[in-house]
Amino acid sequence: MNANQLINMAIRMIMRRGINAGINRGIDMASRGGKRPEDMTAEEREAAANNHDNAHGARRGLNIARRFMR
Repeated sequence: MNANQLINMAIRMIMRRGINAGINRGIDMASRGGKRPEDMTAEEREAAANNHDNAHGARRGLNIARRFMR
């Protein structure tokens, strides 16, 4: 493995982590409706938690489907 391949591999790993973190942060924000948990009622927090769990399950399902499609 030469230096160029190592550099490309490291850059890809860093980019993947950054992109995944951004996507997860955006999904969390959308599940809360853009509100902070402190500003929400108990019912809204419960609904946001359910939305978060549904989004998590959808992401896992997509990853499993992607794995089977290879």
